[in-house]
Amino acid sequence: MRRSLIVTVAAAVGMVLLAMLVPMAILMRDYALEDRLAAAALELQATESVVSGAGSDKGDVSVYVVRINETSDSVTTVLYPDGTGIGPQPGEDERVVQSRQTGQARVDDVDGGAQILVPVSLGGSSGGAADTPVVRVFVPEPSVFSGPTARAYLVLAGLGAVLLLGALLIADRVGRSFVQPIGRLATYAQTLGDRRTSPPAPSGPAEVRELGTALRRLVGRIELLLTRERETVADLSHRLRTPITSLRLRIEALPPGDDRARLSEDLDRLQVMVDHVVGEARRSEREGLVAGTPALAVLADRAAFWLPLAEDQGRTLTIDVPTGPDEEVHASEPDLAALVDVLLDNVFTHTPEGAGIAMTIARRAGGGVVLTVDDEGPGFPDDVDVVRRGASGADSSGLGLAIAHKTATESGGGLVVGASPAGGGRVVVDLGPPA
Repeated sequence: MRRSLIVTVAAAVGMVLLAMLVPMAILMRDYALEDRLAAAALELQATESVVSGAGSDKGDVSVYVVRINETSDSVTTVLYPDGTGIGPQPGEDERVVQSRQTGQARVDDVDGGAQILVPVSLGGSSGGAADTPVVRVFVPEPSVFSGPTARAYLVLAGLGAVLLLGALLIADRVGRSFVQPIGRLATYAQTLGDRRTSPPAPSGPAEVRELGTALRRLVGRIELLLTRERETVADLSHRLRTPITSLRLRIEALPPGDDRARLSEDLDRLQVMVDHVVGEARRSEREGLVAGTPALAVLADRAAFWLPLAEDQGRTLTIDVPTGPDEEVHASEPDLAALVDVLLDNVFTHTPEGAGIAMTIARRAGGGVVLTVDDEGPGFPDDVDVVRRGASGADSSGLGLAIAHKTATESGGGLVVGASPAGGGRVVVDLGPPA
């Protein structure tokens, strides 16, 4: 918008300047020619006096003509009736003959400028028009590069440049007054998920300020709805905690047996599902609209949390992290920590003690990271889709890998299970970069 406005103003002002300055340049050239004609008229009067006073003596006239031609921009020539001429341009034409016969001075436009013809009376000794000499003064048209004309053209060109530059500066300021407030609003709209970003102060034209006010009003309403949603989720979590606790106490009061164990497991699954629902409802509060977390350090630190348990069970837990700068992914820090917990807990729960674990973190082409967890356990069952929610081949809730898969897909990646090089299970999690 700003560039288009500047180009439009430059084109419009350029056409106006051409329409104004070209006629002014022509007028300046005509004025310069008029000044030369006026100066030539004064010189011609002096020449006329010399020719009239000299009479038939051409010697004084020749000396004077040579001297005046050396000091003047015009060219003076004295033409006598006998066909002789004193000056650099001898020779007559019809205009000279007509001026001699009529005895009248004249000014004519000729190629390259103008000429002044003045017949000179030689006094009483004159025999009439046939004996009358004519003084011809040729005034050349001013050159573009001559002193006064060149200065006038430079002044006009400078004036045009100043006017054009001023118009462009004004157009730039006007365009900036529109573009900068809109740019700030666009930046604010792109970072609405970042709670550290404050709305820009109203500025710019009335329409832009109205747009900013509407955007801030919309953001306020969204934040109000999110606040109410969080309060509702918190209230739901609190209300569910009491009946679940009551059920657990009643189950523990039952006599030991299969029914008690089965009810206890069902209640555990219910607790896991409730925690998952509450966690998903609070996702926007944790990560905002656009999540972005340096993943290498978070994943490595959370994996190191499991090292003491691995040592207690006689397992080898290796963690391979690339060196260099960290890499951001499109997920919150709590979700990344929960992802590592889900994957490692799955290994610890479903593999025998002493089975080794290898966790590898690598940078992903195009941004993001790839997390790979290999184990030396029995591997995944062939007849069960362990990634599908609620599906499990080991009498569990079936939510672990489903949660990990959801985190991966929401980041722009995915999750794949397979066999590790040692014959156990392998989980490859692809985490995409922030949007």
